[in-house]
Amino acid sequence: MARQPLFAGLIIDENHQPVATAYVGGEPCYVVDDAGFRRHIPSEQVDRQVLEAMREIIQGHEDLLADQAAKMLGQEDPFSKAMLERQIKDIQKHFDAVLEVGIPEEQRAYIGMMGFQVQINVHGEVLEINQPGGIDPGENE
Repeated sequence: MARQPLFAGLIIDENHQPVATAYVGGEPCYVVDDAGFRRHIPSEQVDRQVLEAMREIIQGHEDLLADQAAKMLGQEDPFSKAMLERQIKDIQKHFDAVLEVGIPEEQRAYIGMMGFQVQINVHGEVLEINQPGGIDPGENE
């Protein structure tokens, strides 16, 4: 199975229009309408920017996230929390696996319903990430 664009259905363009997906050869792309010209942007280029932005938001909040994850999993012992915190701190190491495996359609739909959205320009540069209910990036200052 070919790799899927990680954030398919969650990307909008500068005009707040949904961005389509397509394949050029075997490479997944986001397709942005640039005044009638369909620009095909390799999805990995955009997906890595989004993952890196998420890593930056998480940075400094690993303990809080580990506590919440442990509660959700019912594993609130100190060893489980420490393991989860270590995994969160090393999240960048997992990016390649996430890009390869992707996000299941059901999770993407749920994330979209929660209001998560990424805005890109015609060059595939991330302009804004809307993450309602997320961590305020200014909190770690």
